[in-house]
Amino acid sequence: MRTTILAVTGLALLAAGCATATPATPTPAANAAAVLTVWADDSRARPLQDLAAAFQKARGVQVKIVQKSMGGLRDDFISQAPSGQGPDLIAGPHDWLGKLVQNGVVAPIDLGATASAFPKLALDAMRYEGQTYGLPYAIESVALLRNTKLAPKRPQTFGELVAAGQKLVRDGKADFPVGLPVDPKAGSPYHLYPLQTSFGSSVFDGGKLGIDDKGGLAFAAYLRRLAEAKVISTSLSGEIATDAFREGRTPYLVTGPWDAPALARSGLAFSVEPVPPAGDQPARPFVGVQGFYVSAKSANPILANDFLLNFLATPDAQRELYAAGGRPPALTSVREELRGDLVLTGFAEAALAGSPAPNVPAMDAVWGDWGLSQLAIITGDGDPAKLTRDAADRIRAKIAN
Repeated sequence: MRTTILAVTGLALLAAGCATATPATPTPAANAAAVLTVWADDSRARPLQDLAAAFQKARGVQVKIVQKSMGGLRDDFISQAPSGQGPDLIAGPHDWLGKLVQNGVVAPIDLGATASAFPKLALDAMRYEGQTYGLPYAIESVALLRNTKLAPKRPQTFGELVAAGQKLVRDGKADFPVGLPVDPKAGSPYHLYPLQTSFGSSVFDGGKLGIDDKGGLAFAAYLRRLAEAKVISTSLSGEIATDAFREGRTPYLVTGPWDAPALARSGLAFSVEPVPPAGDQPARPFVGVQGFYVSAKSANPILANDFLLNFLATPDAQRELYAAGGRPPALTSVREELRGDLVLTGFAEAALAGSPAPNVPAMDAVWGDWGLSQLAIITGDGDPAKLTRDAADRIRAKIAN
């Protein structure tokens, strides 16, 4: 499959349209003294500047876009919003939501008829305890990238993928059967989650931790077998796996859309498709939904919601954000416009088959022990079932406290 550089397609669409939104709700009265402030990271700040200019032209209200580091944005917002020093809106992922609601710093929003323009998965990600708090603009998950020269046939199962990769290694045509990234210090539950869910195990099942259920233990045993067969290794970090794929030293790579633009620019011919299942159930990756939130402490909530619903929820806005960041747009109509981009279409297919990563605060207690238990399974440091059960017990204790 021929690749398409993500940003080029997005920019071409922008050239065909304009950046000015058409109001979907009545225009609020302009307040010359009002100023809206939006916090966003560097990948969102530039397109937001154009949308801010459109809002100022239409409403006569200035919108200040403040670029923040993604690593500190959430916690800075939580600490500053209560005193009125924070922004009116922020851009961020849906898995922040539980912590934001817990701290009382985001306000519920009413998407109204706009909600029907988004897939249910994206809307669900932006809900917490029955209320909607965020406007989705992008969806993302890991997918399988396949070197179409080394591996011309799409694998239907992960076992089929492994067998094809191992044959290429035996034949001296590849160094690794698959680029399945593992952080050597923290493990990789995010990248491995599609395989785990294919055994019927979810991180939370009905609100209860599920990593040590029957399916979770079956996955743990399978993970050990992959390690023993040298299919997965702690020496293959994300950067090393991506480099190996780009250089043609592995036929497959499990990664997200963040790596696709650079790989496309390299000239490598690759396709993008959902990670195939290792077990007898569908592989469902974690899905991240990027969106915008309105501060519960905003001094201008009507204007903030106007900017959110009438300027950020439009096709023009979602095209601009896509062109800047390369994540599949959440707005269904914009994804349909981009269906000729087979890279984006592949990532969108993978994400829409997944499930939103939990947005509950309890997830903060999950990642560490979960990843370390998988790391120990991969390195052979203990019985897979015991390692998984022990990690689950530690996580439950942390959640209880």
